[in-house]
Amino acid sequence: MSDSSYLYSPSWILTATFALALAISTTLKVWLSIRQARHVALHRNKVPTAFSQNVPLSAHRKAADYTIAKTRTGLLEITMGVIVLVAWTLLGGLSALNSALLQWLGGGMIQQIALLASFVLISGLLDLPLTLYQTFVIEECFGFNKMTLRLWLIDLGKSCLIGALVGLPIAALILWLMGAAGNQWWLWAWCVWMGFNLLLLLIYPSFIAPLFNKFTPLVDESLKTRVTALMQRCGFAAKGLFVMDGSKRSAHANAYFTGFGASKRVVFYDTLLARLSASEVDAVLAHELGHFRHRHIGKRILMMFGLSLLCFSLVGWLATKAWFYQGLGVEPNLNAPNDGLALLLFMLTLPVFSFFLTPILAALSRRHEFEADTYAAAQTSGPDLCTALLKLYEDNASTLTPDPLYAQVYYSHPPASERLARITLQPR
Repeated sequence: MSDSSYLYSPSWILTATFALALAISTTLKVWLSIRQARHVALHRNKVPTAFSQNVPLSAHRKAADYTIAKTRTGLLEITMGVIVLVAWTLLGGLSALNSALLQWLGGGMIQQIALLASFVLISGLLDLPLTLYQTFVIEECFGFNKMTLRLWLIDLGKSCLIGALVGLPIAALILWLMGAAGNQWWLWAWCVWMGFNLLLLLIYPSFIAPLFNKFTPLVDESLKTRVTALMQRCGFAAKGLFVMDGSKRSAHANAYFTGFGASKRVVFYDTLLARLSASEVDAVLAHELGHFRHRHIGKRILMMFGLSLLCFSLVGWLATKAWFYQGLGVEPNLNAPNDGLALLLFMLTLPVFSFFLTPILAALSRRHEFEADTYAAAQTSGPDLCTALLKLYEDNASTLTPDPLYAQVYYSHPPASERLARITLQPR
């Protein structure tokens, strides 16, 4: 092949496009992170006027220091992620792993499952040092981590076991469909994947979550009566109200809905109930009910369905193209295709290109949060929602002064200043 024809080959175009997208996305991530750290540090020593009566300077400084520490660790994570990604793809790491397993196991389903499992295991081991640092250094330093190393290891063991018991069968089924269902395998695989995710929504609250945390029925009768009345007023039915021992692992506070259909339940962190008054708990719950009322969860599920269908169809097309493998550092054998290799290459490259959708998805999420806040202010009390949110911002050390551009790109929840200003302006 001549130099000119090589430069215009599909594989070279893919390599150049992937490298360019990776360079641009990485540069943007680093630039935004540096902006965030500088902006937060610049405003560290003064509480914004809107919060000066409610947030002490010490809490504001702690939030700033916590944000800066996480952002700096994020820069290290970005750097390591790029190195590992390039090693897996353009430098031939995935190709070498695949060749080694082919020599050991030969071709076929066992080798493909082994390839997927080995990739997950190696990736997990590479992520381990940074995960440990985030938990036992940063979270520990700021008083959030409550886990011992023993509990962390037990959680890791449970996660690996569940991942193997759940992930390996679904991976094997999708790989079998890729080889047995013809050119339309991706449609059948998508149906299986969506069914699997819906099943997880059903079984997670009752069977998986209790393996990690203790869930006890809400026993505070006064609060239970208030919460039940609020849910009835909002037309929401749940299987139960539960308190989770979140303080066993972290000092962060939260509340959430989980489950699907008959398995729906409301879960309060014990740290949240210890911090908020009954009326503030009402307001936080009403916010979550706002997501239900505006059908945000259903809309997100539908969006996930649509995006995953697009991804499966794209894999179905790319898996038959030699240039897809060659452009990402793998020499293919299309006479004996390795479907696991196609899946891994797609999974590795997808985040590079999907990063550019991050601002759009974040803006959509913030819009949903504003709508839920408006609903909560109408159903309960705007001032109670404001005080509850301020307590949660303080307890979770969420900065009140993020860089505006960083927030626009990444924040799934509106910055505190925007959020509380809108709630305050809601008609009573």
